[in-house]
Amino acid sequence: MVERLKPEDRAAGLSQLTEWHLCSGREAIQKSFKFQDFTEAFAFMTRVALIAEKMDHHPEWSNVYRTVDITLATHDVGGISVLDLKLAAEIDRIAQHR
Repeated sequence: MVERLKPEDRAAGLSQLTEWHLCSGREAIQKSFKFQDFTEAFAFMTRVALIAEKMDHHPEWSNVYRTVDITLATHDVGGISVLDLKLAAEIDRIAQHR
């Protein structure tokens, strides 16, 4: 079973990610992505959804036109786990190859 990360492990993991930050008021990480248009944003979300489904770890997200906001937390542990850091890294990889 996955465990909630200790603050020092969470900080170390976040330092390896680009532009992900802790959410205010809860233990989760967040990042916004901007694309050229809605079609590109939706294609990105589709690629992320396929990876998230394989990991059985699903993001909280919203999409408005060309912006996708993603929040990651592991609800089973009440905070951030290694799954969130792994999914964030995969999301960044997908965003770089658009």
